[in-house]
Amino acid sequence: MDATKASVEMRTTRDGRVALLAYSALDRLHDCCGKAQPWIVMPTASLDSLQAAQPFQLLLLDMAIPEERRTAVGS
Repeated sequence: MDATKASVEMRTTRDGRVALLAYSALDRLHDCCGKAQPWIVMPTASLDSLQAAQPFQLLLLDMAIPEERRTAVGS
């Protein structure tokens, strides 16, 4: 994936808040989201810029996504 064209997918929680999901290691991303999940590395210092561009209320770390709720590559 071309990092200049990367997009960040947010999730909406049951109570309506917007959450950014982050993964502390590639193996955790694969375990929680599947091996086909596209990814980029983002330094934590860049989160302020992301928050300004695409606001979110929660940052969820290493959250498992049920298979039926995973986003397919290319969708």
